[in-house]
Amino acid sequence: MAEAEVPPPGVVIVEDRNIGPFAETVRVGTHVLSADEPVSAGGTNTGPSPYDYVLAGLGACTAMTLRMYARQKNWPLQKVRVWLKHDKIHAQDCADCETKEGKIDQIDRQIVLEGPLSPEQRERLLQIADKCPVHRTLTSEIRIQTRLG
Repeated sequence: MAEAEVPPPGVVIVEDRNIGPFAETVRVGTHVLSADEPVSAGGTNTGPSPYDYVLAGLGACTAMTLRMYARQKNWPLQKVRVWLKHDKIHAQDCADCETKEGKIDQIDRQIVLEGPLSPEQRERLLQIADKCPVHRTLTSEIRIQTRLG
C-alpha cells in the first residue's frame, strides 16, 4: 500500500515507523495516528500505547452512547467525561471472575455527568454505559482470525 493511500472504510492499517523499537503509524480512513510505548517500557513515547487506544475507544464509545441516549430522552445532560485506567490484577482478588489463577485485565471507568439530571436519570445513564458497543465487545467472546498477507 502506498504511503499516502487511504485504507477502505472499516480497515485499520498499522505500519512500522522505523524511529524506535515500537513506534507505529496507524491509518484509519483519512486519519493518521501514532502508537508507541513509553520510554519506561522501552519505547520512544511518540504516541499512545496500544492499551491507551483500547481505553480511548471504550471511553469515546461510552460518552457517545450516553449523549445519544440523553438526547433521545431530552434529558439535560450537558457534558460527559470518562476516566479510564487499565491494570493487571491477581485473579484471586476478583470475587466475580471466572478465572481464579494468574492475572486478569481490569479496566476502571469513572463517568462524570454534568447537568441538572435527577438521581434516577443518573442511575439510568450508568446502566446505559455498559450497553455501548465497545463495552459489549470487550466483555463478550472475541475471535481474532490471523493470516499472512
